[in-house]
Amino acid sequence: MILTDLHIHSCLSPCADDTMTPAAIVKAAKEAGLELIAITDHNSARNCPAVAAEAEKAGIGFIPGIEVTTSEEIHCVCLLPDLGKAAAFSRWLDTLRPGIVNRPNVFGRQTVIGSRGSRTEERELLFMARRISVNELSRAVRQYSGLIWPAHVDKPSNSLYSILGCWPEDLDMDAVELYYDTEPAGIPESVHRLRCSDAHRLWDIKGGYPLPLESADFAGLKKYLRGE
Repeated sequence: MILTDLHIHSCLSPCADDTMTPAAIVKAAKEAGLELIAITDHNSARNCPAVAAEAEKAGIGFIPGIEVTTSEEIHCVCLLPDLGKAAAFSRWLDTLRPGIVNRPNVFGRQTVIGSRGSRTEERELLFMARRISVNELSRAVRQYSGLIWPAHVDKPSNSLYSILGCWPEDLDMDAVELYYDTEPAGIPESVHRLRCSDAHRLWDIKGGYPLPLESADFAGLKKYLRGE
């Protein structure tokens, strides 16, 4: 078993704490005994390179990702095989932005951490919905060789079940993410269940969630979820 947490936000997400820097996240993950983490900020992968560098130094597996908000206001975790694919996918998502400027005093700061520790602020508000449906997003992620699942389906907002009230028959997902101990009805038995912290603060990063992966990387996760 490999201890994982595949849904963590950094200080790039306006709703995350400013202390969620790449170095601090990896330090907390190391102390918690995690072996594989994924950074999934809202609609952007711009902090993934800095976290990847810190994770490599700490000997922790890392997968770059993004939590995308669809036009239905559904949150989906999208994981990519490498930083190049993540950056390309992130740039493509930028073309679907609504163009709303962030107000840090209202929504929170959106800090981009550079590879050498530089700090800049993302101007546009990141957690706004993108102009893409959940089914369109699933197809797009496949074009970038990624994995996708609906996030925290048992939460009362921004979840598949809070928006649609069911698991659509034509929904193409690699897994489903549960946050609480209760599971909504109607999720196909063939769909892998995942648990993730959805961490927005350092103290949210705890003991992780064990998965029977052959390796602590994207390839290991993909083989577990899709048999490939």
